[in-house]
Amino acid sequence: MKFGKNALIWVIILLVLTAFFGMSENRTLRAGAEDVAFSEFMNNVKEKRVSNVSISGGEISGQTTDGKKFVTYAPYSPTTVDTLLENGVKIDAKPQDTSGETLWSIIISWFPMILLVGVWIFFMRQANAGNNKALSFGKSRARLIENNKKVTFQDVAGADESKQELEEIIDFLKEPMKFQRLGGKIPKGVLLVGPPGTGKTLLAKAVAGEADVPFFSISGSDFVEMFVGVGASRVRDMFEQAKKNSPCILFIDEIDAVGRHRGAGLGGGNDEREQTLNQLLVEMDGFEPNENVILIAATNRPDVLDPALLRPGRFDRQVVVNNPDVKGREDILKVHVRKVPLAKDVNLKVVARGTPGFSGADLANLVNEAALLAARRNKRKVTAADFDNAKDKVLMGNERKSMAMDEEEKKLTAYHEAGHAICSLHVPETDPIHKATIIPRGRALGMVQQLPEKDQYSYTRAKMLSRLTICMGGRASEELKFGYDKVTSGASGDILSATNLARSMVTEWGMSDVLGPVLYAENSNEVFLGRAVTQNKNMSEETARLVDAEIKRLLTEAHKQATDILQQYDNELEALAQALMEYETLTGDEIRDVVAGKPLNRAEYMPVPPEKQTKVSLPEV
Repeated sequence: MKFGKNALIWVIILLVLTAFFGMSENRTLRAGAEDVAFSEFMNNVKEKRVSNVSISGGEISGQTTDGKKFVTYAPYSPTTVDTLLENGVKIDAKPQDTSGETLWSIIISWFPMILLVGVWIFFMRQANAGNNKALSFGKSRARLIENNKKVTFQDVAGADESKQELEEIIDFLKEPMKFQRLGGKIPKGVLLVGPPGTGKTLLAKAVAGEADVPFFSISGSDFVEMFVGVGASRVRDMFEQAKKNSPCILFIDEIDAVGRHRGAGLGGGNDEREQTLNQLLVEMDGFEPNENVILIAATNRPDVLDPALLRPGRFDRQVVVNNPDVKGREDILKVHVRKVPLAKDVNLKVVARGTPGFSGADLANLVNEAALLAARRNKRKVTAADFDNAKDKVLMGNERKSMAMDEEEKKLTAYHEAGHAICSLHVPETDPIHKATIIPRGRALGMVQQLPEKDQYSYTRAKMLSRLTICMGGRASEELKFGYDKVTSGASGDILSATNLARSMVTEWGMSDVLGPVLYAENSNEVFLGRAVTQNKNMSEETARLVDAEIKRLLTEAHKQATDILQQYDNELEALAQALMEYETLTGDEIRDVVAGKPLNRAEYMPVPPEKQTKVSLPEV
């Protein structure tokens, strides 16, 4: 099609140029000649002032005896030639050249047809080009991933258990007869379940790389269109492509976009989504055998998937891909620092211990941020300080250096953060303080950052109550030092976090003696330390009032306990607030030294006089 279109264009260009040069040639021949009247021409002939002429049809061109060129048009007259001969004029006769006019007239007459053919070719190419194929809605959008840069299990770290479960798939793709001899059937579908960023897509690519088979990738949203039936057609076409390339792997990312529970009222009641899901169910375990085609899907919402997808014969196996533990985080960091020059003071074990709860994507982002920070400071290698600053940026947000704070607001922020820190030092159970700062980061004017010493998978009642007390420490400190009327809105984030945590304790974790161990909330399985994404109440009005009363009781008691701690350790609060105002940022060890009364000898952190303080800045470490 492309060759035909180009040939047609060149033919048109050639015809136009031929006609143009034909007309130009006639103009060139007449260039410099004077137009004279026929009567004047005949008078010149009779007076013997014409040397030679050239006759072409009715046009006569020639030259006078004094060398001047002329041209005239003669009417039909049989005596004209005789007159020229009688007066000794040299005559050259030529047939009339009409090729240029004829070719041009042909082009003009065929131009509408040529234009129509060109427009038709243009629209046909547009209809068959790109992903918006007007005549191929039902074609699959699955992309064949080339194995030019093969991903193997060596590129996947921190998911050893998940890799072990997937090795059986690889063995089957390499040697299917090994299992078939004993009557075994390989799972047709593998569902990768886990939080975002844990490496589910990377695991699927590694399976394809290890087995060295074609790898088709598609997103769940690529099936759904506004036209009913298009998604089902794409599912059929996808499996047809897979059968032609078997053995192979089909990978569907975010399968919950098309695999949600049918009839649950989700997805707007779109029949297109349900038909697509029905076709997927049939293709996975219907009458048509799909041997040597392994379907791998990924989702972080397994609770919304249709039960028919999860039954044996379809997604037989569910592989949970959780956030890595400390050993897994160290292995992931080793993978991501392969091309990053590290200084001698960088210890990846220490970095791994200081990043609990980080996913693989978070760790990749941490390494990248550390490299960017080192590059901004024109370093040749990435140091431990760069990793520490990058971790602060990821966890607490970027520094707002341009944000100016006057002395009064700086003082209020220092006491607020000191209240959090003192409470965290004197509650029964809590995580160690990593850093406290009154430099604005993200949306906060200051922050006290705590990091657990080890990975934690469950939390005790004592630790949750201690967390509530720490959250209320900032507001309690403001009330004690500035008075009831001087409290600020700076505790809004603390109150939100404490309220969500108390609600989870009452409605999900059964930590209320009044309501007992009963689940009163739904769709809140993504809550971490009280940060709930959704909360759908499943309770009566009377129970709701009891829940609200229990939440208020927990928060009120936490506020009272925070106030008691700060009153008891008032000297520590004063010392820490003054140190924060002077140095702006303190590490956990420095906070413990300040509380113990030890001096801090840091000449590089000299306090900035109020009259010279224009903005908040973080000194170089």
